[in-house]
Amino acid sequence: MGKKAGTVFVCQECGYESPKWMGQCVCGAWNSMVEEKLPSGKGSDVRRRSPEAFSRPVKLSQVRSGEQSRIHTGIGELDRVLGGGLVLGSLTLISGEPGIGKSTLLIQCAARIAEGTGTVLYVTGEESEEQIKIRADRVCSQGTDRLFLLAETNMERVMEVTEELQPAFLIIDSIQTMYSEALESAAGTVSQVRACANELMRMGKGRGIPVFIVAHVTKSGDLAGPKIIEHLVDCVLNFTGERDRELRILRAYKNRFGTTSEIGAFLMEEKGLVEVENLSASFLEDREDGVAGSVATAVYEGTRPLLLEIQALTSPTHLGFPRRTALGVELSRLNMILGVLDRKAGISLIDQDVYVNVVGGLKPEGTSTDLAVALAIWSARRGRPLPRETLVMGEIGLTGHLRSVANGEKIAREAGRLGFTAMLLPAQSAAAIKDRPKGMKLLPVNDLRDAIKTVEG
Repeated sequence: MGKKAGTVFVCQECGYESPKWMGQCVCGAWNSMVEEKLPSGKGSDVRRRSPEAFSRPVKLSQVRSGEQSRIHTGIGELDRVLGGGLVLGSLTLISGEPGIGKSTLLIQCAARIAEGTGTVLYVTGEESEEQIKIRADRVCSQGTDRLFLLAETNMERVMEVTEELQPAFLIIDSIQTMYSEALESAAGTVSQVRACANELMRMGKGRGIPVFIVAHVTKSGDLAGPKIIEHLVDCVLNFTGERDRELRILRAYKNRFGTTSEIGAFLMEEKGLVEVENLSASFLEDREDGVAGSVATAVYEGTRPLLLEIQALTSPTHLGFPRRTALGVELSRLNMILGVLDRKAGISLIDQDVYVNVVGGLKPEGTSTDLAVALAIWSARRGRPLPRETLVMGEIGLTGHLRSVANGEKIAREAGRLGFTAMLLPAQSAAAIKDRPKGMKLLPVNDLRDAIKTVEG
């Protein structure tokens, strides 16, 4: 007997289901519960992951490795973030602000896969086929007869077309516009998003079709809709950038088939997204010489070193309570660095507003930029610029001691290629660099006070 049709209260924030209405959900959200009808459950069980009647156990040794069955998208930066390409049967969720370039990236990817691999189905629920065609004519250099467009929001119809075409790649733009006939709720609700995502998972996993799903974001930049879709998919990508700048950054926040530390860089131009091969140079190209508060630093993102610029500004506070503003650096990390500067280096900023910015809009992960942030603040406070050709890196502890950073030798080679002649870094990291570029001078220091003395001298 199938489950009797009824109603359930679902949280619009996290997807939690309750048989009765709750003022506050278990996730902490207030007044987020909405009443939705449950399907009768008659007929086949559409919740199955496999489209086959029954699933059977398989020996691990008989399972084909996904590393041997990746599809290259034809876009090197996208393949880098995905871990080497699209894995057959994988579900990838991509999000970003409206107009940032998600659809442009996907149509370029679809055209290249259709050209080199096989049939591609692009399902659009927000734009007409003519709008997609106009964009494709502008950003795709090659034309193909294997790229199909479908303007549809009915998930059952999308599944029928997918069964007919058996595409090598499927794109859903976007999941919030899709709905299933099995549910009476409107498109975009928790139950509809979950049901449609489950259908896509069944199709993708069962037929070995990689699926790209576009999702909206909220005003705060977080992924819209229930968190359950993030747990369901294999990979979560986020496309970011400033509207007044051409640079776009693609980062993976979840990846079951690769690392989440890789980033991809693109430039938005008239003819679409262009890959950035030398990202470090693009971050440093507009750097001013002889300006206080500017320090070059480096992080290691995935498989490549990345050089960038930290800028700091201090000004007398007029509000009685000093302001701390950080862009690209965690505010809690900035407050810690200011505390260490005060207690361990004798630089008090209690009467100063402090502003710190990572140029280019990047938010580097890790703590290797601590020393650069501290010296940028010192430089701005003292009005003394650091040498332009000096690269600074290191993690600061609460005692003021500097901790080593990884991949120092690879960062040194990249810094030498870009014209840097000196590196200020923890003594342990300097000792680990055995092969440094010709003309590169290492400046090892043990703590924050030593670092300040070195740049002063």
